[in-house]
Amino acid sequence: MVDGLIFFPYPIDEIAEGSVQIVVPCLKIFADGTAEHIPSKTPVYYNPQMALNRNITILVLRTYQSLVKKELFICEPLTGSGVRGIRFAAEVNGVKSVVMNDLNPLAAKLARYNVKKNALDHKIIVENMDANYLLSNFTFPAKRFDVIDIDPFGSPSIFIDTALRALRNKGLLALTATDTAPLCGVKPQACIRKYFSKPLRTEYCHELAIRILLSYLNFTAAKYDLHVQVLFSFYAHHYVRVYTQINHSAETANKTLKEIGYIFHCFNCLHREWTFGFINVKEPKCFVCGGKMSVSGPLWLGELANKNFILNMLADEKGNEFQRELKIIRDILKECDAPPTYYALNRLSKKLNIPSPRKVNVIKKLVDQGYQAFPTHFDSQGIKSNSPISVIEQALNTSV
Repeated sequence: MVDGLIFFPYPIDEIAEGSVQIVVPCLKIFADGTAEHIPSKTPVYYNPQMALNRNITILVLRTYQSLVKKELFICEPLTGSGVRGIRFAAEVNGVKSVVMNDLNPLAAKLARYNVKKNALDHKIIVENMDANYLLSNFTFPAKRFDVIDIDPFGSPSIFIDTALRALRNKGLLALTATDTAPLCGVKPQACIRKYFSKPLRTEYCHELAIRILLSYLNFTAAKYDLHVQVLFSFYAHHYVRVYTQINHSAETANKTLKEIGYIFHCFNCLHREWTFGFINVKEPKCFVCGGKMSVSGPLWLGELANKNFILNMLADEKGNEFQRELKIIRDILKECDAPPTYYALNRLSKKLNIPSPRKVNVIKKLVDQGYQAFPTHFDSQGIKSNSPISVIEQALNTSV
């Protein structure tokens, strides 16, 4: 621990992340014995668990910059310690400048210190104001950003509107949602308030969380005649993360809205199905067992990652810098063509009262019968398949 009283009214630590050195609050002081630290108690927000999130963002930005072939003007309106924006400036080629911001004056002060510590004050500006007010000052076309990264403590929904208006045509918008309790159906009313969508507490709730977030983003973008192209998304730890390219096109936005619909889930036999459209939705009866199905939506039913973008990410990163992150990216590549939702084999095995078989054996049996079957990064015991639930159960029974 380094004594922070010289510069800051709280103890600090000096840490390394990526290629940068930064100062952060001494997190162990704000622990309660059950958690590494309590984010709401720290004077300035910094979460070491989000390093994976930041590492993957570095990979995404490198790929995006190589594809658009231009210098990037980046905004991080919720910067905390400043580590994210500082790493963008230090580790991504072609970054022209970064605007970082935090409403907390202690955070803005710490971020400025960290910027100078890494000799990046020629490339980074740190502001101290409300995030939406900052973004609203960059809505004039000539002032807009190429990249906006919103990584809040909670829901990003209240920042999406101004972020879309402050983003240039074909700009990159990255969103983190850490409010998984609402998105995963633990607090359904909160999800309806924040995202205008009904969640479900299912084994694949984290996938539903991403689809709900993308649905809200698409609806918000559509009113500005903007089309949302999903580049990459994933779930890890306590959050979901999406990366999208925003294009100015009312015609394409109309087509994109056709990718929004509802998922129906039978909690009795675990059958599920989906339908496109978002008007006059009724909960049908399950055609497998006759039970009443529960509905989630409206939500995004399109792709969760773009295969070409992922291939470019993997082609650009051949070193040993981010091996853990590259493994996640390769895993997501395998499920790019998979249908919505996944089955948790351990849950199905419990339902069938049999030992849980090896996932690779179940996938092989389904593929041998002519069905699609994919592993998923959402769950180590999960598989995605277009086969009926009865066929999957038969594959489990014969794989034990």
